This record gives sequence, structure tokens and C-alpha cells, in this order.
Amino acid sequence: MTDSPGDILRSVFGYGAFRGQQQAVVEHVTAGGDALVLMPTGGGKSLCYQIPAIARQQQGRGVTLVISPLIALMHDQVGALHEAGVSAAFLNSTLDWEQTQDIERQLLAGQLTLLYAAPERVGTPRFLGLLDTLHAHGNLSLFAIDEAHCVSQWGHDFRPEYRQLTVLHERWPSVPRIALTATADAVTRADIVERLQLQQAEQFVSSFDRPNIRYSIVEKKDPTRQLLQFIEREHEGEAGIVYCQSRKRVEELAQTLCEAGIDALPYHAGLPADERQRNQDRFLREDGVVMTATIAFGMGIDKPDVRFVAHVDMPKNIEGYYQETGRAGRDGAPADAWMAYGLQDVVNQRRMIDESPAGDDFKQVMVAKLDALLALAEATDCRRARLLGYFGEAMERESATDSIAATDDSTATRGSSGTYSRWHCGNCDNCLHPPEVWDATDCARKLLSTIYRVQQMSGIGFGAGHIMDIVRGKATEKVAQFGHDQLSTFGIGAEFTEPQLRGVLRQLIAIGALHVDAQAFNTLRLLPDARPILKGEQPVRLRAATAPAPRERVRKTRAERHAPPPAAAALDAAGQARFAALKAWRGEVAREHNLPAYVIFHDATLAAIAARAPQTLADLQGISGIGATKLERYGEEVLRVVAGAQP
Repeated sequence: MTDSPGDILRSVFGYGAFRGQQQAVVEHVTAGGDALVLMPTGGGKSLCYQIPAIARQQQGRGVTLVISPLIALMHDQVGALHEAGVSAAFLNSTLDWEQTQDIERQLLAGQLTLLYAAPERVGTPRFLGLLDTLHAHGNLSLFAIDEAHCVSQWGHDFRPEYRQLTVLHERWPSVPRIALTATADAVTRADIVERLQLQQAEQFVSSFDRPNIRYSIVEKKDPTRQLLQFIEREHEGEAGIVYCQSRKRVEELAQTLCEAGIDALPYHAGLPADERQRNQDRFLREDGVVMTATIAFGMGIDKPDVRFVAHVDMPKNIEGYYQETGRAGRDGAPADAWMAYGLQDVVNQRRMIDESPAGDDFKQVMVAKLDALLALAEATDCRRARLLGYFGEAMERESATDSIAATDDSTATRGSSGTYSRWHCGNCDNCLHPPEVWDATDCARKLLSTIYRVQQMSGIGFGAGHIMDIVRGKATEKVAQFGHDQLSTFGIGAEFTEPQLRGVLRQLIAIGALHVDAQAFNTLRLLPDARPILKGEQPVRLRAATAPAPRERVRKTRAERHAPPPAAAALDAAGQARFAALKAWRGEVAREHNLPAYVIFHDATLAAIAARAPQTLADLQGISGIGATKLERYGEEVLRVVAGAQP
């Protein structure tokens, strides 16, 4: 007899109810429908194909193939499925030939419910032959394409090998497919549909809102000092990820954090594979580790208790920013997304786009995506509303604490209806500490006028630093060399600080009034959109370049640093003792199984056990996260640990 998806959810995974759109997705795919699923990190995407895989195998339809780009993710998900009593395996480069053949034998013998493989392997003749054999015997049930944004050239993590996955539909059109991703704007979503031939697939788009994440973006002044202050004041001893643009910066920052007493590790593609694996394992399996990394790290990271994600360099686009910040707070507890950005970030990103060998159409899309991120960084209104608006989602009225009619389009967020609204989410820096806004129109006109006159006088362009020197009236050697101290605009903006001028230049680049010419030493030149500003027809309003307001949280006390995780915070003294004993026991089991501790049981499950203080196996039934296999495997041990715990 075939179990229903709800029965599988309860008996195998130990959860009492589906969340959000999970049930609709699971039922659609189990019935043989194609699906494109957009669900935020931590929203439970894996269950959307794991439950149909189990249900369809019970129907006699065979194995589900999961295409995943990451070895670590395959390992942990297969380990978690084994813990839940589901037969699963992976084929990747960590296996030797004998192990690979053994997995293939299990596959052909119908002994697997799910098989994980990388896209590079899926396209090989040998693997395609295996799938042909399975299909010929009616044992190919479902294709699940995880991290589906990788198929799109417009996405933030394009991987050419994903393009070959069109072979799945072309070769086996009767096998249903589910493509899943945590982030894709309208352009990327359309590209996924086209590239994977999912035109007839049902689309399930969940809310992109992560209300437990606090978004903060600060002007970059001394990013290392700013980062250290942020971690020490708010996240000392807690797990986090710090993203950097370059490999060199990753290693330097990891060393600096270690010297400051923070347990930090580097991760980038240039490190030896065994070192990368060791560092990733430590991050996943130990508490309080901070990973400094390039974007090579993070996709598929399921660690639930990452308390912060920090960017010391600006990402390429909002999709990348959203995907990376979404790795914080998967457990639903409060977490931070913190970023420092500056004019040089904008210049560097524009240079990388300009120097790309890609075509003009691609470059135009990338510039638009970068501009959208810069607009988010420069925003003076609710960052959450802007972030959701980028993905075509209007903030729900009931989730906002205040709404204010926007006075102009420069400080408003366009909702899906095309109208502008201003919301107060209560959990971003702008809403918690509204920034001071100033009229920068006069400053902008002086900068633009100076750039125009310098071009006229010298016939060549100059960079931001030189332009600011002229505007502020600084008689530098370079200014004198080119005679720019004779310009009518020399010293015309002496009242403006350098941070103010840099802020205005960022804004002018963001709105398309200025172009950074990477082919000419990052010089600035005027674009047509500069004309209405120069003529006084378009105002420029932006945040004042002042120090950010103090955060509500302050440096944690020793007691706070050693406090139980949020899931266990409400327990009494006896419950805390049970939770601590259970956590220690879980760590031992995880080490024996070579798995992260959360794969055995999440903190929330341990907290529920500690609160219930079970005395019999029956008392454990119904606790979220304890399925039939885990109850049978660990039930007696859990009871023993609970009985022996002393406050």
C-alpha cells in the first residue's frame, strides 16, 4: 500500500504538517507533474522532491535522480536520508572505482530511492547509459534539478554544465522534472524555463521574505575594523560567514579575525581540495566557527545556526546578495545580514562587467542588476521592501508596522501592482534608525560640471579622487600639473566632505548619469542622464554620510555568550540540563556517523524533548523531527540521556 505524502512526512521525517507551498508542490510532483519551485533558503525545498521520490518508488516507479552541484551537500543530504531510513546514495569524485561500481549495482537492482549526482557526471555517456537502462525497465521515476538558477546566464552563479540538462527532457520526455532554487528574478526565472524546457511546468513561488534576518548596509570606511566591531559587539562566539571578493582578501581577513580571538577559517577555490574540505567540515560540525570565503562557498549549506552573514565587498547583484544572506538564520531565530560598500566596490564591479568578453546584451543586463543592488545600498527607506520588490513581491500589509505615503519615486519601493508604497518592516537598519537625508543636487551639479570642464580642458578623463580634489580645492601636484586649479569649478565645493562627495558620485553612477571607463584607468565620463541634473531639472537626494546610529544590541556579557540557543531559551533549569545532555550526546553520535550534528536532530527537536522530559518511547512520538526510523534507532538512548540529566 502506498503512503500519502502526509503519511511520509510524519512517519519518515517526523513533521506534523507541511509548511507554505510544500504540500501543493509535493502532491503535484507525486502525481507526475513538472514543477519550477522558488522557495527561500530554509523553506524546506528538499522535502519537495524527497517525499515525491519516496511516494513514487512505493508506486513502483523506481529511482529519483537529484542533480546537485556540491559534493558536501550530497554527502549531508544522503546522510540525513539514511538517518531517516531512506535508501539513498551519491556518485561523485570522492568515490573510488570499486565504490562507484557498487552504487551502480544498487541503482540497477532497484535498491535506491534517491541518487545524487553532479551535472558534469549526468552528461557522460556512461551515466546516460545507466539512465537508459533504468528507463527501459520502468525504473526512472523523477528528475530533481537543485540550484536551478545555475542554468541561467543571467543568474548569479551560472554553470555551463547545467545547460546540458536539457538532455533529460529530450531523451526521457515522460519522466517528470522538478527544478528548485532559492532565488531568481523575472529574467532569470524566464531563462530557467526556456533552458530546461519547463514551459508547461507549474510554477510555485513562495514569499522571498525572511523576517528573522535583520538587513544592515554601512558605508565602507575601514571594513576590517567595522567587521571586527560588528562581530565582537553582536556575534561573539557565534557561527557566521564573511564574503570577500578576492582569494587574497579571504586569507588576510581570516588571519586578522584569528588574531582578534575569533575562530575563523578561509575558503576559496585556490586552496587545496583537502584543506577546503577540512575547513568546511569544521564549519558544519563545530559551534561558533566563522568562515571567510569567496562565493565559492555556501551553496547548499544547510547549517541552521549561522547567526550572521557579512559582506566586506559588494556582490554582483541582488540575487547573489539574497542567496548568500539567506544562509543566515535557517533555524528561524534572529540573524544578521551586514554589508559594507563603497565607491571602489562600484568601480570594481563595473570594470569586471566592461572587461568581460560577453556580448553587449549580457553586459546591459549585468549593469542593470548591479545598479539595482547599488540602489538597495543607497536606499533611505525600508530595505526589506526594496529587496522583495526586486523579486516582484510587495510587502504584506499585515507584516509592516507602519506605512507612509512616499513623496517621490527616489525613496519609494515599487510593488507588484506598479504603485509605490513605503513600509516600515521594523527589522532593517533604515527602519530601526531612519537615516538623515540631504539634498545633494547642488553637490551633484558641481561634480558633473567639474567632470565636463576637465574633459573639455584636457581632452582626457580622470578618476574620482582627482575630481574630488578639484571640487574641494586641493592643490595637489596632479591638479597643478594639468592646470586644473585654473578651472572655474576649482574649490567650488569646499564645503563638502570627501565622504559626501563619494556618496554623491556613487548615486550618480547608480542612476546612470556617470560611467566608469574601465578601459581608461577607471576614469569618469558624463552620460546623457547627467543633462537634467546639470540643468537643475532633476533633484538628487541621498543619505547623509554620517556614522551609523548605535545598534540596539550591545556587546554580549559572558552569561549571554554562554546562553542556550534560541530553541532552548524558554526551558527551566531542569530542561536546560536535559537539553545540554542531549546536545552532548548528539555530538558524539554525529562524530561517529561523520555528519553535522543537526542531521541527527535539530536544536528545536532536542529542546522539545527536553521540555517534554519523556519517560517512555510513546512520550517521544509526535515530537517534530522524530520519524519512525529515528525513534527506533535512538529512542532508548534519548530516554537514557534524559533520565541521567541533572540540573
